[in-house]
Amino acid sequence: MGTCACVFLWGWVMLNCRVLLALASLLALNACNTVAGPENPADLSLAQAQASEFSSRMSYGAYVLHPSDQLHVQVYDDQNITGDYQIDSDGFISIPLAGRIKASGLTPARLERAIVSKLSSGGVIKNPNVSVQIKGYGTIYVHGEVKRGGEFAFKPGLTIMDAVALAGGFTYRAEEGEAFVVHAGSNLERGYRLDRSIRIYPGDNVRIPERFF
Repeated sequence: MGTCACVFLWGWVMLNCRVLLALASLLALNACNTVAGPENPADLSLAQAQASEFSSRMSYGAYVLHPSDQLHVQVYDDQNITGDYQIDSDGFISIPLAGRIKASGLTPARLERAIVSKLSSGGVIKNPNVSVQIKGYGTIYVHGEVKRGGEFAFKPGLTIMDAVALAGGFTYRAEEGEAFVVHAGSNLERGYRLDRSIRIYPGDNVRIPERFF
């Protein structure tokens, strides 16, 4: 075989080897993606929902303030204002030189900005530096067909089922699939099916009804 023919044959062999290697790499990459990815979109949605729920339960910094929550307000520019405050039943705190400020419904960070705005207006304090910390939470109330009804301490992430557990669990007469809640600041009792986690907050009143045969 001539030199040219040998060179041509060698080049053809090398080209085909490169093509085969490229195809093998693509197949391996596709296999990895198939193994790592979710089996179907429903699995992905469920995983995202569970991650969001976990994040929500663990991220206490985003907690929204409620009546009866106890706060420590630090005003570094004026120690006479610094102190402990409790949100009243209307959702306000009263701070010297700032007056009544709506706190319920705000996160601690947003309340800090509201206090800064109040103290800054009219030149009460120039460029005030304010910090708000939660010292304690308001309580919840659980009654009806539970073993130990009463008043219980709240903690972020609490659900109705958690509240029932705090009250000793259901009695034998309880309707275990239903609960009624009067939320803080409302006079309306709202019914919930207990087939999913329902969050409750400080001041909420939970009632477990009796089962009717």
